[in-house]
Amino acid sequence: MAAPSRRITAAICTYERYDLLPGAIETAIAQTLPAGTFEVIVVDNSPDPARSARESAAFAQHENLVWLHEPRPGLSNARNVAARAARAPIIAYLDDDARADPAWLEHIAGCFDQFGPDVQVVGGRIRPWWVAPRPDWLPDEMLGSLTVVDLGPERRLLTEREWVAGANIAFRIDALRAAGWFDTSLGRTGGPASLLSSEETALTDRIRAQGGLVAYDPLAAVEHWVDPERLTQRWFRRRAAWQAVSDYLKDPNGRLARRDDCWDSVKAFLLARNPADRTLRGLALEQDRAADFRWQISAVYNAVTALLAGLGEQDDL
Repeated sequence: MAAPSRRITAAICTYERYDLLPGAIETAIAQTLPAGTFEVIVVDNSPDPARSARESAAFAQHENLVWLHEPRPGLSNARNVAARAARAPIIAYLDDDARADPAWLEHIAGCFDQFGPDVQVVGGRIRPWWVAPRPDWLPDEMLGSLTVVDLGPERRLLTEREWVAGANIAFRIDALRAAGWFDTSLGRTGGPASLLSSEETALTDRIRAQGGLVAYDPLAAVEHWVDPERLTQRWFRRRAAWQAVSDYLKDPNGRLARRDDCWDSVKAFLLARNPADRTLRGLALEQDRAADFRWQISAVYNAVTALLAGLGEQDDL
């Protein structure tokens, strides 16, 4: 087998985001690594191949950029397409609404080099790119729902309880292959209607189960656009509900075991509401305080988990 011709591949998977995509591509191309040592692959999942071809023409002058139109929908499938097309042993994924720091790929590759072959996944810092004011009701603890990641100032190995996000995550391709690639039953498919997620954490869990380690490098950083439409309590409630579905699909037995605890948590939240709000209304009512909103979001997540697990109640005799 011929040796890989690149050190690392940057992959950007996109779906009808032609307004934001060029910025992601430009920052992926303008890396501090020598141009011959990395490549950029764009997998365009948009439904119009003619439009995709027109958009790709703007980047035709970049010899280390490959643009692929993939008609089969789904982010997980697009990520698999990119990994199979890569000409490097490492692939780093960048969201189409993110902007990579100039030394992003250099630090990812350096992190893999420092920790050696046992490290099979590397993630980096994800800073929020605010284009609208941050709401007062949004606490720091909930920024993860907006794909904000900051695990400290040190390059280090992560514990099993720590996670990195798909907006800035890299894998050894051999580890991806051994773990069965991204699960195409998870992840988003075609636009914002579905918020199904957890495809990268499910894959990372499988890699860890095979003995692979996960590392974090804060200097392998990107900036991630915060869509103003997500800065509503309605969106966060929806995001929590879909996260519960994603987690249940990833680990149904584990969620089933937590059913009663989840339901007890929901009842505790509702019993703390005003009597008129001790119904589904209590899970949908706007909250003024960050602490109350955080509790409500937890209750939404737990309610969906309990329902998926087969919730049941009986009247007292």
